[in-house]
Amino acid sequence: MGSVSLKIGDGTARFKRASLCSSAVNILMLFSVITTNLFALYAFTYSPAHDQDHHHHKNISLISEQVSLILKEIDSSQKKLAQMEKELLGYDSLDLSRPNLARELKLFLEHHQLPLGKDSRTGITEMVASVGHPCEKSADLLSQYMSYKVSGPCPDDWSLGQKLILRGCEPLPRRRCFAKNVPKVGLSPLPVSLWIPVSNKSVTWSGLGCKNFECLKGKKLSRDCVGCFDLVSGYETQKYVKARGKNDFLIDDVLAMGNGGIRIGFDIGGGSGTFAARMAERNVTVITNSLNIDAPFSEFIAARGLFPLFMSLDHRFPFYDNVFDLVHASSGLDTGGKPEKLEFLMFDVDRILRAGGLFWLDNFYCANDEKKWSLTRLIEKFGYKKLKWVVGEKPDEGKSEVYLSAVLQKPVRM
Repeated sequence: MGSVSLKIGDGTARFKRASLCSSAVNILMLFSVITTNLFALYAFTYSPAHDQDHHHHKNISLISEQVSLILKEIDSSQKKLAQMEKELLGYDSLDLSRPNLARELKLFLEHHQLPLGKDSRTGITEMVASVGHPCEKSADLLSQYMSYKVSGPCPDDWSLGQKLILRGCEPLPRRRCFAKNVPKVGLSPLPVSLWIPVSNKSVTWSGLGCKNFECLKGKKLSRDCVGCFDLVSGYETQKYVKARGKNDFLIDDVLAMGNGGIRIGFDIGGGSGTFAARMAERNVTVITNSLNIDAPFSEFIAARGLFPLFMSLDHRFPFYDNVFDLVHASSGLDTGGKPEKLEFLMFDVDRILRAGGLFWLDNFYCANDEKKWSLTRLIEKFGYKKLKWVVGEKPDEGKSEVYLSAVLQKPVRM
């Protein structure tokens, strides 16, 4: 709130500007100072009409005590108002005076005054580092993340950074250290790279239970990733081109609904990148959002020659409005929180999808009827045209579960 971004080189600086909230706080502070000064003036000037000489020294002592109390009250009020303003600003809530905070973190988060003073166009006065507001709740972990040797090798702590991201501490602060180099051996050119096994030596296995892809092949890492690292004999080789049930839509059928206008897309929670691989075969560029939960998803996707985006779904998508022709999402869209959280996410999906673009909801798991109807009502709120809509059951570990698949077209809004 109350900040803008300015691209400088390869970095992003954030700026603080005056807001309605900060203006109200300043007015309240000014009112408090004026009021207390009036009381002080009254105390100094008032004296009774009789017994003035007798009570002279007593009044001076009493006035001094009153002035001292007023000054203490002013100081206390200013501290409270400063804290209120800090909380209203949000991003400025990390207390840099706390002990044992890493020096690099303090240096990164320091405010820097603009060299030429206040900017006349924007009203900004200083640069403020970009760091997630919830980082305040994980300040100890954040300080640990920022403890390293400047210009030296970064600690092997990617899992610590991911833990902070999953706690909402996003974006993470930049660091002045060199990330560990992993030799990328056995890489092949496109399109061969899309479907050949990835070398175990080309990814980082630290912080993971499995230490090779053979270990991952038989694991159910999520509802959308069961054996998804097997590019030779698993279902990944048939996904999107051969249906196993009525909820499985074929990729060519969906592209036909776009009338030839599908060129770039965004895949939310795209597993090992197979959706993006199938789209690449059809000359459609797809960015795959993924985290390394129990497996090296990001590195695996990149090794296939595809574009991974390491970011949680709590983060606002770093794309401009109306830029994608297609957004694909499966059960990874489930935020697992309150309905309002999913609603915020859906509005961001709508924001980055162009008018006439397609939203492909692929085998979204409906845990119960309430969740199904809640999602249905939310989709109807956006007024999308239902090009295809299938609710069906699929067996999973001996029981039937309900899944929703749909292809929806974003309307043109005035």
